[in-house]
Order: sequence, then C-alpha cells, then structure tokens
Amino acid sequence: MKKTKLFGGFLTISLLSAALAGCGGGNGQAENGAAGGSNKGEPKKLVISTWGFSEDFFRKEVYEPFEKEHNVKIVVEIGNNAERLNKIRQGSSQVDVIYLSDYYAQQGIDAGLFEKIDRSKIPNIDQIYDIAKAPLGEDYGPAYTIGQFGIAYNPTVIKTEVKSWKDLWNPEMAGKLTLPNITSTTGPMLLDAASIVAGSEAFDEDKAFAKVKEVNPGVVKYYDKTSEYVNMFSQGEIAIGPIMEMYFKDIQAAVPEAKFVSPEEGGYAVMNTVNVVKGSKNKELAEAFINWQLSKEVQEKSAKAKVDSPVNTNVQLSDEEAKGVTYGAEVIGKLRKLDMKAVNEQSKAWIDRWNREIAQ
Repeated sequence: MKKTKLFGGFLTISLLSAALAGCGGGNGQAENGAAGGSNKGEPKKLVISTWGFSEDFFRKEVYEPFEKEHNVKIVVEIGNNAERLNKIRQGSSQVDVIYLSDYYAQQGIDAGLFEKIDRSKIPNIDQIYDIAKAPLGEDYGPAYTIGQFGIAYNPTVIKTEVKSWKDLWNPEMAGKLTLPNITSTTGPMLLDAASIVAGSEAFDEDKAFAKVKEVNPGVVKYYDKTSEYVNMFSQGEIAIGPIMEMYFKDIQAAVPEAKFVSPEEGGYAVMNTVNVVKGSKNKELAEAFINWQLSKEVQEKSAKAKVDSPVNTNVQLSDEEAKGVTYGAEVIGKLRKLDMKAVNEQSKAWIDRWNREIAQ
C-alpha cells in the first residue's frame, strides 16, 4: 500500500501573539508598514495579481488607503490561480505581489518564482495565528486568510444529522451527493478524508481511492467550480457535499434551512497566501503592502464584509458577524492541514489514477 504523510495533523495555535499585540499595536505606521512613506512627487506603481472577487471592497478598503499612505498607484491583474501563475512563469507579467491559494503558491515556490521575504519588514506577522505565519516555509509569504473545507447539507432532504466525513458514505446520500473533482483545489482534501473514513489516520492512497470508488455510484456529479455546487444545491439536484465555508452564504441565500458542518474529525484548512514575485523592483513596498493586508484594520473590515476570514488574532467579531466566517482559535485549532509539497508531488499520479478508476 502507498502511504504518504499528506497532512500535518491538527493545527496548533499560539495566542502569544495576541498577548504581544500591544507591543507593536496601534493603527499607525508600526502596524500598517512604514516602508514607502507619504513621499511627494510621482507615485510608484505596484502591480498586484489577484482573483478579482469583491473588487469594490478591495479598492476602497485595502488599495486606496495604502496608495494614499505610501504615494503609490496600485494596478491589478485579475485571473484564476493557474492563469496568473502561468503568466509569472512565462515572464509575461510585471507583478510585484501575488495572491494564490497555498496549493498554487507551493508550485510557485518549487519553480523559484518568489522572492524570499524579510519578516522584519512585516511586523504584523507576529499578530496572526501560528499556522498562517509560514504555511509554506519561513522564506515565503504568510496566509492572509484561512477558510474551512467542511460539509453543507439540506436537513429537509437529508434526515440524518451530519457530523462526520463518514456520513458522506451513508446510503441515504446516494443520488443527492456531490464531491469535488480531483483537479480542484479541494480534491486532495477529499482523498485525505476518504483515507480517514477508511480507517487510516496516515494518508493511504490505495485505501482512499477504494473508498471513493465505493461511494462513486451515488455521486450526482464531481464538481470543478464552486458555482456548479451552488447551482445544483439551489435547484435541488443535490442535498449534501463538501464545500468551502466561505461559499456557504451563497447556498443559504437560496436554501435558508441549509446547514454547514465542521466534521468531528476536523475540517480542512484552505489558506490563501500573499507573496513577492521574483525580480520585483518594489520588494520593500510589496512587503509593506503584505503587512497592511495583515493589519487588524484590514482583517476586521474583510471579516465583517464576509470577504475573507481573519487570521489576525486581535480581530473581534460578534456571533452575527462571525456567521459564515472561519473565526477564532478554537475553530482554527481543529482544522487539518495538507502538506502542499507532497500534494504537488503526487498530483499528476492521482489525476491519472482518478481518470482510470473513478471518472469512467
């Protein structure tokens, strides 16, 4: 049997950073980043590569305050993870800062596409959860948000209370279930969950694939995009399936009675990172921007607007504000984290095997 160390166990959270927040706190330059300053004259250009969601929010609450503080003009390049990473790889972009999921950021690191960051220039790293500080190594960028991959279901259709990953294998779910495709960001998380359901805490590829084959006849569709999941759920084509918590609000808008569950074995951490691109002529300014993205001010506004879940431990949300947001040390401390280097190394083999054994 093929066994791989795929996940790093349950996440451990140190709240020492919260206790130290007062040492470097405040809303001034120490928190927001001193590099760049409010220089007079022609503004510098900082090119940021990102997904393009919540553009109005980012322009007003993230980009414009930083532009004013640092006399900079932010130019945004938009696209999905793969498209934007390929532009960097091909050298057809002048990007300084790039937002990527940890899965794609690891590919960028392996390809030597990112600068090593100077953590002394990003003091707000001290204020974020330990797991977010260096998800892909000390030399590279932090996670500015952590989402959760769990299970959503419609209790008016699914009568059994859902508590565990193993509930997806309940015969009641047949014909009502969707699962992520192996080529999606969360596909490897499904494989890891299948291995756990099969009784192997350490990832076992053979057991995982056997378990997916077992549930395969009851799967309505393996989805590639979250929009597919939301549409199927809204139209009643499915009633259960794993999904990232950040999209649950879209499901609940269509199906108010829907529930989101963090499985008792642990949901999976979905981390979005921010890095400085190799060859950037604005490295110090880029690091100041990363510092601003991690600030309590930006993190709190992002969370309250339901744009991103916060990693800054100083952010305080009410119960209502925390709905649909992956929030708090207790929640984050229970999440499971995949080893993205191992995932990338095995990805092609898993896709090939999936196409042979599952996608028939």
